Amino acid sequence: MSTVGDLTAVFSDAEVEAGRRLFAGNWNFSSAAGSLDSLPSMAGPEIAFAGRSNVGKSSLINALTGRHALARTSRTPGRTQELIFFGGPEHLVLVDMPGYGYAAAAKSKISAWTKLVHNYVRGRANLARVYVLIDARHGLTAADTAILGALDQAAVSYQVVLTKSDRIPPSACASRLASVRTALAGHPAAYPDVLVTSAQSTAGIMELRAAISRLLRERA
Repeated sequence: MSTVGDLTAVFSDAEVEAGRRLFAGNWNFSSAAGSLDSLPSMAGPEIAFAGRSNVGKSSLINALTGRHALARTSRTPGRTQELIFFGGPEHLVLVDMPGYGYAAAAKSKISAWTKLVHNYVRGRANLARVYVLIDARHGLTAADTAILGALDQAAVSYQVVLTKSDRIPPSACASRLASVRTALAGHPAAYPDVLVTSAQSTAGIMELRAAISRLLRERA
């Protein structure tokens, strides 16, 4: 029977160790931006996390950094309504983006932060990659496909990460992974490898750290 570990990308021991060291450093809240005017100055590389409301963006950031409460988590969809910036080692910045899809907020507010997100990804020269989080239980939805199309149009590099892989049987997760890979074949800005994670069990977190470390090395 396949396990989550069998589904993740392969990294060398050196890459895994580099990822561990990167995220073992100090991470802190840096700033929050509710408008383009309030975005922090562009400095080091930024890695952004996008996904439907309640897909687990904040939980994944906490798992990556080994901090239980660095990013605020909530059971209420749409709680994150700003771009939240976290600074770490090597001038790396993680960005927790507002969720798309259902959110417990006024339509005008949803429209405003959706516009902010779109403008951010189009105009941020130091944005190294967007990780698009997809709930492994549900796979790609229409809202996810729309975001992928927008990133393609903006020529922004992105990679899909399946979250909550511990919530479904390994065989179902493998099937979901295959279907997502097939769907991504038609998206020019998509990185071909799909990562499988669980913030709860930490499965795939080591590989995601290694992937980000590899990306920074390739951009250096």
